[in-house]
Amino acid sequence: MIIFLYGEDTYRMKEKIKEIIERHKKVHKSGLNLKYFDNFEDLKDGMKQISMFKEKKLAVINNPFSNIEFKEKFLENGKDFAKSKDIIVFYQEEEVNKNDTFFKFLKKNAKCQEFSLLGGLKLKEWIKKEFEKYKVKIEPKALETIIEYIGNDLWRMANEIKKLASYKKNKIIKAEDIELLVRPKIETAIFKTIDAISQKNKKLAINLIHKHIEKGDHPLYLLSMINYQFRNLLIVKDFIERRKPYSIILKKSGLHPFVVRKSYFQCQKFTFQELKKIFQKIFEVDLNIKTGRIKPEIALDMLIAEI
Repeated sequence: MIIFLYGEDTYRMKEKIKEIIERHKKVHKSGLNLKYFDNFEDLKDGMKQISMFKEKKLAVINNPFSNIEFKEKFLENGKDFAKSKDIIVFYQEEEVNKNDTFFKFLKKNAKCQEFSLLGGLKLKEWIKKEFEKYKVKIEPKALETIIEYIGNDLWRMANEIKKLASYKKNKIIKAEDIELLVRPKIETAIFKTIDAISQKNKKLAINLIHKHIEKGDHPLYLLSMINYQFRNLLIVKDFIERRKPYSIILKKSGLHPFVVRKSYFQCQKFTFQELKKIFQKIFEVDLNIKTGRIKPEIALDMLIAEI
């Protein structure tokens, strides 16, 4: 039997692998022969070995799509593996080419599960269930806040949930608990600053920048994040100016779908020329800071005031 797991959500994928291993350990009382392989010959030899204890064999292979030789040799023997009572688990953390012959074989002959990044209601339900494991509940406002701070990075989310559950044993997590114990993802917070700039609310933008500095974020790092986001706005705006549909921007921009979505709406508030001027201004400020002409904190205030 072949199991194929793939997708961007590596956290849930790894949890699924653990679940598969634990389930087969319980089911096969004569034992489970668990091994990890990274080349075809070792896999072939390992699956052929006969154990005197009649153990069930379970082989785990990570990122097989990056190994051309492995794929070719496996396809030559694939149907035999698919018919075997032993188990092969493929898990692919890197991007999958769905036109690949190996992918098509697995889709046809394996038990497949795709792990897409969670969002919306599915992400909320996952977070609530994770808190329930620790016998802790989370208020709706706190749920919105933790998603705003962390996004769909489940590796970090799981760690923060564990920390919060330990802090509020058998109690309800509130928004102020998130604000106290969880540091917001800087990229998410920078979107708020860009929103304030696009709405010509310079006072709010400067206040947000100062909050970052008070929390320990270096001004040059903040400038690099502002630079990064305005660069994204320019990329997306260029596609819009050339009348490219949203689906093409997602495919061709090279940006994460979340960044495309946020940038798509933010860049509507600027003309293409305005974005080019802001980008040039950021370059000048960066140069002035690095050459010691102006203090970083003052430079950030001046940048926002002049945008």
